[in-house]
Amino acid sequence: MNILFVANRFPYPPFRGDKLKIFNLAKQLSKKHNLNLITFIQDKNDYAYIDDLKEYFNEIEVVYLSKFQSAVNCLANLFSSKPMQIHYFRSHMFEKLVNDFISRQSIDVIHTQHLRMAQYTYHIQNIPTVLDLPDAYSLYWKRRSMLCGNYFKKKFGMIEHKKVLKYESIIKNFDMTLVCSEEDKSLLEKEHKYDNLNILPNGIDTSTFQSDYHDYSINNRIIFTGNMDYFPNSDAAVYFSKEIFPEILNKHPHVKFYIVGQKPPKKVLDLQSENIIVTGFVNSIADEYRTSSIAVSPVRVGAGTLNKVLEPMAMGIPVVSSPIGFEGIGALHGEEIILANNKREFIDSVINLLSDQSYRQHIGEGGKNLVTQKFSWDKVSDQLESYFYQICGNKESVHPHTLQKAV
Repeated sequence: MNILFVANRFPYPPFRGDKLKIFNLAKQLSKKHNLNLITFIQDKNDYAYIDDLKEYFNEIEVVYLSKFQSAVNCLANLFSSKPMQIHYFRSHMFEKLVNDFISRQSIDVIHTQHLRMAQYTYHIQNIPTVLDLPDAYSLYWKRRSMLCGNYFKKKFGMIEHKKVLKYESIIKNFDMTLVCSEEDKSLLEKEHKYDNLNILPNGIDTSTFQSDYHDYSINNRIIFTGNMDYFPNSDAAVYFSKEIFPEILNKHPHVKFYIVGQKPPKKVLDLQSENIIVTGFVNSIADEYRTSSIAVSPVRVGAGTLNKVLEPMAMGIPVVSSPIGFEGIGALHGEEIILANNKREFIDSVINLLSDQSYRQHIGEGGKNLVTQKFSWDKVSDQLESYFYQICGNKESVHPHTLQKAV
């Protein structure tokens, strides 16, 4: 098959969720299919990595969109009925590039990443289209607005939530829309009465996040990972440090909490103390997991399947997670992961794990078996491939392709 990926971020280096997904899917699918990529570059340093991606993509087209220009786009459309997320990634040059590319290429299916990029492919006719969502984006904005203490940020979040919820109806224009979890699927089906939603979970590089043996006698290190300039992660780090960790320290004063991830903002850096370590960027997150006792995911904003949950599970590290991150995995509470629905449950769960080596081993090994069997990238890419064949069988491909006028 000739597959076109339309992505919101340049997928290399694969350090964050949206980059990781496209990179690893391409790595697997390129073994059997011809892949092409059209994407934005927002950091000119990324031009140096184009050759690294040529191993997986036949053609790579990029448009430079500076963060300054994105900000200008948002300010110019401050009172638009469309979400700021759409205007942030708005580019007439990108739109022309996509249309020109599919008019001269024989493309069998188009994979569009994120709701932000739906604006470029929702109107395409006679080529099967897939919209791949990391989560139900309206749910993300609803949860974020509820947690904002600042009045203006809260108000903005509420307005953006309403705009995103309305804009999400665009998913009906795609032949298939994919989400990471059953929770996201159910919400979108309820809100938009859409009947062509399917689940494509996040995957894990099991060659990187794997361990033949984990030392479960270690009981002095809790780890939380993620890109810290992403609000759900910085919020979770602050919440755990201030609301949960102090009571854990009362029972286990020797324990340290490691916050691991690039670009920590000031509110995260200010958490540093004798028992809280903020590492910033690290070369190997896998190495950080290997010396950890427990991984936590106290995330309160967002949806979907979280790498910060799957990665330590793949390495046999016991994980305590909030409902966000737990829902999309299909894991058994108390056997493969620990679900903590509130602050008290989080505190008690972590304390119980730190106090019992055999319990840590039981949860860790159960989680590892689940993730390695279900979430490896080769299995996820096989599932995506089957979706491609499914919609290609339902829609005849005709060249040259016709474009409806965008609305």
